[in-house]
Amino acid sequence: MALATGIGSMPGTDFTESLRVVLDTVGDLPFVPELPGRGVHAGMIGRTLSLLSGLEADLQPDGWRVGVGEGGDVRRARSLLAQDLDVAEELAQGHTGPLKIQVTGPLTLAATVERPRGDKMLADHGARREIGESLAEGLRGHVADVRRRFADADLVVQVDEPAIAAVLTGGIPTASGFSRHRSVHPPEADAILRTVVDAIVAGGARPVVHSCAPDVPVELLAGAGFTAIAFDLSLVRPDDVWAETFEKGIDLWFGVVPSTDAAGTSDKDLAARVRTFLDRFGFDVEQHADRLVVSPTCGLAGASPPWAARALTLAAAAAQRLEG
Repeated sequence: MALATGIGSMPGTDFTESLRVVLDTVGDLPFVPELPGRGVHAGMIGRTLSLLSGLEADLQPDGWRVGVGEGGDVRRARSLLAQDLDVAEELAQGHTGPLKIQVTGPLTLAATVERPRGDKMLADHGARREIGESLAEGLRGHVADVRRRFADADLVVQVDEPAIAAVLTGGIPTASGFSRHRSVHPPEADAILRTVVDAIVAGGARPVVHSCAPDVPVELLAGAGFTAIAFDLSLVRPDDVWAETFEKGIDLWFGVVPSTDAAGTSDKDLAARVRTFLDRFGFDVEQHADRLVVSPTCGLAGASPPWAARALTLAAAAAQRLEG
């Protein structure tokens, strides 16, 4: 059957309440939410930096930086993640079926986090490789911890790569803002992503990638070993590459529910958009329903709490409509 889930972030600062909303709405594929409203240590970058192995991070006036010693914000991020997992373990005790956690991908980290002497890690080939390896090693421990907490669940690790298209096309500005970093060529990007994917698979989890940016590099992501691609349907062109990727066994996770308040949205219309996309390539929706997931277009941190709950409810209802 088709499932529904959220991308990761939720509004507000009450983790317990957010998780209850998740379990009540998309309980067949729940996720451990991120609440960036609690501060930088609770956002996707800070949360992921707390997982790195062998690279210490600190928050500087101009943003996150590695290699300058471990700072209080990353320690706070690590502590908060452990507390959130404690709550999730209590509320979702005995959960069977898929359960999703999220991490920021290595290419987006490299495009966001600075080196010890400034400018993004993206600027240096060795630094790009290092952050990928550090994330992979940190994920081994993180995945093992989550699997221990949810022994009966099928763990899914969503790797968030919102900046990947810009990284590949030289669209990331330098520190001065007057130029752009050189593009990362696909073979190197593939190698960095594979390091992370291999660590997830080695831990017995399923690797899924999400990018809510235009021009998702579908072939690259499929080739790196991800088993599903989550994307914003409104931003993609229905090229044949999507059909070829689906035929190769890569599942599609459709971001169709608006991630901020949008009156008048109906689950019927959302399901119709998914059907239209697949019908274009001749795929029978009912036949492939178990390979489809419906979600909001991106994280829900910018939504009102009522809309966040409504968005997840709409995703679940739209997924149910895809059953026929």
